[in-house]
Amino acid sequence: MEQINNNEWALITGASTGIGYELAKLFAQDGYNIIAVARTESDLRKVADELKQQYGVQVEVMPKDLFGENASTELYNEVKAKGIEVEVLINDAGQGVYGLFTETDLEDQVKIIHLNIVSLTRLTYHFLKDMVARNSGKILQLASIASETPGPYQAVYHATKAYVLSFTESLISEVKNTGVTITALQPGATDTDFFNKADMTESKMVQDKSKLSDPADVAKDGHDALMDGDDKIISGFKNKVMIAMTKLMPETMVAEQMKKQQEPVDKDKAS
Repeated sequence: MEQINNNEWALITGASTGIGYELAKLFAQDGYNIIAVARTESDLRKVADELKQQYGVQVEVMPKDLFGENASTELYNEVKAKGIEVEVLINDAGQGVYGLFTETDLEDQVKIIHLNIVSLTRLTYHFLKDMVARNSGKILQLASIASETPGPYQAVYHATKAYVLSFTESLISEVKNTGVTITALQPGATDTDFFNKADMTESKMVQDKSKLSDPADVAKDGHDALMDGDDKIISGFKNKVMIAMTKLMPETMVAEQMKKQQEPVDKDKAS
């Protein structure tokens, strides 16, 4: 396909798989050039080849392990060194650790906090400053419906997503008189590699694949909400209903319900 002459760029973390990959396709289809960020360069190269061939956009591949202490700032500096102005930032990269908190590895949990909170905060800070200065830009934050509930067996992950939602809602207010918009995307359990990486495949929640959301549908919801300038979007009718119901229940009851959904299948059988 002939390359589109477009100077608008979208930077997407977690772009090689799942929701991030689907978002990369949607923004490439819109004509945005793509900065694709993930840990594995070979995976990113495959995505880049696909986007170039199908949509004719430019694609910059930037392999980066955002668990690293300085990786997010390094990423920003590399983008600036290339003279690229990022019009859309999508903070999709995120991960969890499954298990009772005291039975998991502490350093693994700390790494989750760094990826889901620290790296996201740094990337948002750097690119948002540029956007506010030129009075133009959009940011999509992956917040998850986990941001709305306690999460036994994923206590740290749910807490990090609560941070993302609260952080995003605050920034929305701060930039409301500028040309910048920020949107929180809140998917539920989605059919991605998240559960394998979190070692969560034995959780009752993910045993029935038919109950998991399609990442393409989630990405479309996020894309459309961002482009419409919406503050946030809960993806999927069943997730909207669930969150509405939890707001009517005591937090202790919500936590117990989430615990039953997320506990390992063999515990259910033993009870």
